[in-house]
Amino acid sequence: MNSTLIALVEDKPGVLTRVASLFRRRNYNIESLTVGHTEKSGISRMTIVVDNTQTNVEKVVQNLYKLVNVIQVEDITERPVVTRDLALIKVRSGGGATRSEIMQLVDTFRGRVVDVGVDSLMIEVTGTEDKIDGLAEVLKPYGITEMVRTGRVAMARGSASNGTK
Repeated sequence: MNSTLIALVEDKPGVLTRVASLFRRRNYNIESLTVGHTEKSGISRMTIVVDNTQTNVEKVVQNLYKLVNVIQVEDITERPVVTRDLALIKVRSGGGATRSEIMQLVDTFRGRVVDVGVDSLMIEVTGTEDKIDGLAEVLKPYGITEMVRTGRVAMARGSASNGTK
């Protein structure tokens, strides 16, 4: 089972290193880590996914608060959330029939083709991790040559915000 933590941090050099080092020192594995700017200047948002069967999530939260540049940490595992992941998948596309089959599959998963090469297609898909895993699984027989994923981003549903007021 995975737990999802949201950390608001100052947008300063070295913050990501300190957060990653905290996990390394305690021998915890990070399943997914995404970082990006927020609506507030100078503040970044980290979405950290950890395996809670191997990680003491409460201790992680306590220790994150000890880091100088951490503003707020919230475990949103039990809250209603919207989660998304983004993937770019490059797949072999031999002949015309194969190419159209792949494009139909991509359309079914509400993905889109973002690049067409002589013998490959690059597909962009966003959604839940399960959706992306499903598309990758049906594309395997065609030959996935490369894939990159952003990792989970999450936001709690409703009007309550994780944030700095």
